[in-house]
Amino acid sequence: MQDERGLYYYPNVANKRIRTYVKQEGGQIWFRLYNADDPDLWEAHGWIPFDAIEKAAARYSGKQFDPAVAYDLQLARALISEKSQ
Repeated sequence: MQDERGLYYYPNVANKRIRTYVKQEGGQIWFRLYNADDPDLWEAHGWIPFDAIEKAAARYSGKQFDPAVAYDLQLARALISEKSQ
């Protein structure tokens, strides 16, 4: 899907108020979260390259937020590929 911010998917299909945006730049996939209930999140946290997400996810031990779901590399690649066709 796409809107004025760019390409996105819902990391939790039951909650359409949170979106994960994706882009490809410099040969890397980048991610950025948007939460309609926390609009400051968009401004507070910029685009994050996937390699930085992988490093952070390896150290993550929380239970409420799963980086592997929020930042889905395969889904991001599929969206970007679909957009470029």
